[in-house]
Amino acid sequence: MSARLSGLPDGMLAEYLSDDAGYFLQGGVLLEQGQSEWQSYEVWETPRFGRLFRLDGCLMTSERDEFYYHENIIHVPGLAHPGPRTALIIGGGDGGSAEELLKYPSMEKVVLAELDEKVVDISRRYLQAVHHGALDDPRVDVRIGDGMKYVHEDGPAAGDRYDLIVLDLTDPVGPAEALYQADFFAACRALLAQGGALTLHIGTPVYQPERVQSLVARLRKVFAHVRPYFLFIPLYGSLWGLATASDTLDPLALSAEEVDRRLQQRGIERMQHLNGDVYCAQFALPNHLRALLG
Repeated sequence: MSARLSGLPDGMLAEYLSDDAGYFLQGGVLLEQGQSEWQSYEVWETPRFGRLFRLDGCLMTSERDEFYYHENIIHVPGLAHPGPRTALIIGGGDGGSAEELLKYPSMEKVVLAELDEKVVDISRRYLQAVHHGALDDPRVDVRIGDGMKYVHEDGPAAGDRYDLIVLDLTDPVGPAEALYQADFFAACRALLAQGGALTLHIGTPVYQPERVQSLVARLRKVFAHVRPYFLFIPLYGSLWGLATASDTLDPLALSAEEVDRRLQQRGIERMQHLNGDVYCAQFALPNHLRALLG
C-alpha cells in the first residue's frame, strides 16, 4: 500500500489498498512528519481513530483500533502455548505487541528488534495509549538494528531461543520484503524453543489475494502447522489476514471454553476484541478463502 493520491484537502489522509481502490479519513491534524534513515513518517490526530501514524504513506496503528491487530497477533499463539516465557518481536516499534506479551504472568523476556529508531521515538512521545509503557518495561529489551541480522546471526550466536516470534512488520515491500521469504521463516524456526510458534500478518485477501496465498504457501514449506485466520481491521480498511505457524503448537486444538479458561487463569485482562468464541471463529474460512489457500 502506498500514498499515491495528491492534491488532497487539508486534514485528509488517503491511501490505495490496490491499484484501483482505496479509502480516506477526514478531519486530521498533522502533528509531526519527517524522513528517517529508512522511511518517511507522519503522526496525526484524527476524529475517528485518535492519534495514528503512517510510514511511507501507509497507515500503521492508531490509539482507538490497535487492539484488533495486537490482541490477535499475540494471543492466538500465546494462549495456545502452555506458558510463554520468552518472545522476539521483529519490528513492532509502536510497542503494541510488547504490551500484549507482557500480559502473560509467565513472560520473562521480550526482545524487540526494530530497524528504525524513529518509530520507537514517535511511539514513546505520541502513542502511550498503544504501548502503555511497555517500551520501557524492564522485561523488554529494545534493540535498534536489523532484524534479519539478528535472526540469522546474532540470535543463533547467543544461543537464544524463543517461545514466540512475532513478525510485526510493514508490508512485504522495500526493506521488509526479505523478512517474508521462506529462508527467513526457516531461520525464525531455528530460533524457536520446543513448542514455540511464529506469528505474523499476511495482508488483505480482498485487495492482495496473491500476496496472502504466496505467504501461506511459503509458511507451509517451513512449518508443519500453519493456521491462517481473518478479521476486519478498521484502520486498514479491509478484511485482514494473520497466521500462526509451528511444528507442534496448533491453536485449533483449543475450544472456546478452554480459551476463556486460560484467559481467566492467566489473569489476562483489558481484552477489547478476543474471547473464546472469537478466537475459534476467526479460523472458520469462507469458501472463497478455502479456495484461495488450498
